Amino acid sequence: MGGAVSGPALRAVIADDQALVRTGFGMILAADGIEVVADAADGTEAVDAVRRTRPDVVLMDIRMPRMDGIEATRRILGDGTDGTRVIILTTYDLDHYVYAALTAGASGFLLKDVTPEHLVAAVRLVRSGDALLAPTITRRLIERFAHHEESPRTALHRDLSGLTPRELEVLRLLATGLSNAELAERLFLSPTTVKTHVGRILSKLDLRDRVQAVVLAYESGLISPQGPSGSG
Repeated sequence: MGGAVSGPALRAVIADDQALVRTGFGMILAADGIEVVADAADGTEAVDAVRRTRPDVVLMDIRMPRMDGIEATRRILGDGTDGTRVIILTTYDLDHYVYAALTAGASGFLLKDVTPEHLVAAVRLVRSGDALLAPTITRRLIERFAHHEESPRTALHRDLSGLTPRELEVLRLLATGLSNAELAERLFLSPTTVKTHVGRILSKLDLRDRVQAVVLAYESGLISPQGPSGSG
């Protein structure tokens, strides 16, 4: 079982059109002390459930009837539901819908065959304010879908002129898939200093997390999909 949970219980909503998925994920979360406050079979129900319960985290399927997970994510995060984080559930790790959901403000994605341990860890990680995407997966995703003709309806646009040269450098490297530890090593800075730089970048650009920072770096042209992405 999960360790001792201090403070108020973490609260979650599960949105998926398959009852079996909702039940299974709900049991996994409940076994670790995470309270499932509502579930939803489509995007419309998900939006209503979030407005009603104000959860910490939403597990959101992409393909659902009535309203898909992308539109539901957009509405939830545009609703001023401060502190609510959305994790996208998908069957394919490079589904172009995932990219659209990330630009809508989702904090990451999970494959539906995730292990119970990974599911619980992911929900707790996102609740703590982190973004749930391995840097290499983020890069693959962005490189594959950024600048495509069918680019998502809600592209991120921000003025980068308010960033210092050092912050621009950090953002550029962050977008190539480097973790904070790798950034610190590359820039000869302490991990704490790197974390401060990343925090300032997110704050200045009004971004939810580092996933959105990576999306923005590509969509603003700061880095190109053919840029410093290594071979293979």
